[in-house]
Amino acid sequence: MTDYPNSIRLSVAPMMDWTDSHCRVFHRILAPQARLYTEMVHARAVIQGDRPRLLGFDASEHPVALQLGGSDPAHLAEACRIAEGFGYDEINLNVGCPSDRVQAGRFGACLMKEPALVAECVAAMRGATRLPVTVKCRLGVDEHEDYGYFRAFIDAVAAAGCREFIVHARKAWLNGLSPKENREIPPLRYDWAYRLKAERPDLRIVLNGGLTETAQCDEALRHVDGVMIGRAAYHEPYRLHQMQCALFGTPEADRESLLRRMEPYVRAQLQRGVALKHISKCLLGLYHGQPGGRLFRQVLSQEAPLPGADWSVIEKALAATRIGGDRM
Repeated sequence: MTDYPNSIRLSVAPMMDWTDSHCRVFHRILAPQARLYTEMVHARAVIQGDRPRLLGFDASEHPVALQLGGSDPAHLAEACRIAEGFGYDEINLNVGCPSDRVQAGRFGACLMKEPALVAECVAAMRGATRLPVTVKCRLGVDEHEDYGYFRAFIDAVAAAGCREFIVHARKAWLNGLSPKENREIPPLRYDWAYRLKAERPDLRIVLNGGLTETAQCDEALRHVDGVMIGRAAYHEPYRLHQMQCALFGTPEADRESLLRRMEPYVRAQLQRGVALKHISKCLLGLYHGQPGGRLFRQVLSQEAPLPGADWSVIEKALAATRIGGDRM
């Protein structure tokens, strides 16, 4: 087990269809001390589905947390028991996703309207596992848009034993805004997270939402225990590496040397029958904004899906970056 409290200074958000195991292996190379999160998995899927496919991960990913969705305390508890057996470092409950599908299933951000139920879920989860149980939430939903309501929600869940909250510092509109709009339109209110930490110093508070620059993270860490970055880590993965180096005082490595550290993993996955296209999608943004970056992305996008694609495709993409510009 990783030293849990000391591994939350920097983390990468759970992102559906993005933060799969291949992506997390790459992110671990980029940020050896960051905490990584799985895509959200519904508790019923954990209980009834293909567990090795849903829960399996590479040992290099530690510290890694499983994010669960659901609102049935018994199901969540059983999912926690199963997940502990797979070796996760943390179980996180999603109380922040605003998608229609999530709302229809009565989980995600809509649960912010039911703090007593969230507390019941957390209590059941904690009773089923020795792992830390954390909650990722918003500032509020719909008409619930005041600091007092937000703090009361936190207090109710903390009373059930949750000691860490990842706060996406926006409210969510459950009707009228798409998930993308819910990430962009509601205003960011970092001050609410900062105030919560000041008023509840015994809780661990991680700030999420709109964090894309190291300077932002440095400022946030003056007020809270950790920062969580999301799409910036996926679209521009080298930025994650730069944050790791700045926040932990480690030396930067160049993009090519970082990518080459993926080679043993990629070759092993190919031997298992995994198609290169499933591994390479998280690599596409590595040379974002760099000479040859467009060609790098183009080679991977066009050739990784071809039958028999192997590590030589990545070598070809790397060669494109040495041309010195985006020439066709």
